[in-house]
Amino acid sequence: MRLHAMLAALALTGCGAMQRPMPFDQVDADPVRHGERLTAVLGCKGCHGEQLSGEDWGDPGFSVMRTANLTISAQRYSAAGLKSMIVSGKRPGGRELWDMPSYLFANLRDRDLDAIVAYLKTLKPVGKAAPEPVFLAPARKEMAEGTYRSAAAEVRASAAKLGPDAGPQFARGRLIVRATCAECHRIDLDGSPSYPGEPPKPDLRIVAAYGKADFLKFLVTGKAQGNRELEMMSNVARGRFAHMTDPEREAVHAYLEAVGIQAAAPTP
Repeated sequence: MRLHAMLAALALTGCGAMQRPMPFDQVDADPVRHGERLTAVLGCKGCHGEQLSGEDWGDPGFSVMRTANLTISAQRYSAAGLKSMIVSGKRPGGRELWDMPSYLFANLRDRDLDAIVAYLKTLKPVGKAAPEPVFLAPARKEMAEGTYRSAAAEVRASAAKLGPDAGPQFARGRLIVRATCAECHRIDLDGSPSYPGEPPKPDLRIVAAYGKADFLKFLVTGKAQGNRELEMMSNVARGRFAHMTDPEREAVHAYLEAVGIQAAAPTP
C-alpha cells in the first residue's frame, strides 16, 4: 500500500513537472550570458536605462522618483535578496517598492531568475543610488483610494493570474506573454486601462488576423501590416523581442493566435 502511494506521488510530481514548461531558452551555457539576454527580453533597460544605473521616473505634479540603480543594488544586496525583490516587489526587510513590475516576473523559473541575478552581480557600480521616492498629493490620494498600488500590492493582486488559457499545448507561449506583453496589454490581453485616464492599448486577440510570417517579422522589426511603424511597439520589438529566440517568438504567436480564435468562437 505504501509503495503504491509512493508511486502515485511520483506520478503526480512528474505530471506537475510536465505542466511547468521552461518559457525561455538557454542559448548559452553561461548563466551570466543567459541572464543578460533575459534582461533585454524582459525590458530592464527600458526602465533602468542603458547602463541599468537608473532613470528619472517621476511624473510632474504626481511624484518625484528615479528607478533603481541596479549596478549599486546588485552590490548592496545578496543574490537571494535580489531574486526576492524581483518577484515580490519588496526589499529584504519588507519595505515595498513602487513602479517595479514584479507581478510580471512572479512566475519566472528559478533558472531564469538566478541567471538574471548572476548577470546583475557582474555589473560594475555606476553613478549613485536612487533616492527614496517622493509622492505628491495626487499620488497620496490615489494610494489612499487603492488605484495607485505598490509593487508588492500588485504582486499580491496578480501573481496567481496567468492570462487566458488556450490549453496545455500553448503553456509556454502563455508564460512568455505573461512576463512580457502583459506589461502594456494587461494580463487579460485586452489592453484595458489599468488606471483612470490611461489610454487603452490594442487587444492582443487581433493577432489571429495576422499571418504567422507577418507577426514574427513584427516582433523583430516592429513594423506592422503595411510596413507601418508603431512608435512604442516598434521600440519594444527592436529593443526587446528581437532578442528572443525563434522558438520563443513562435510560441508567442501560437498562443496569441489560439487565444484570438478562442475569443472569436461563438458561445455555446
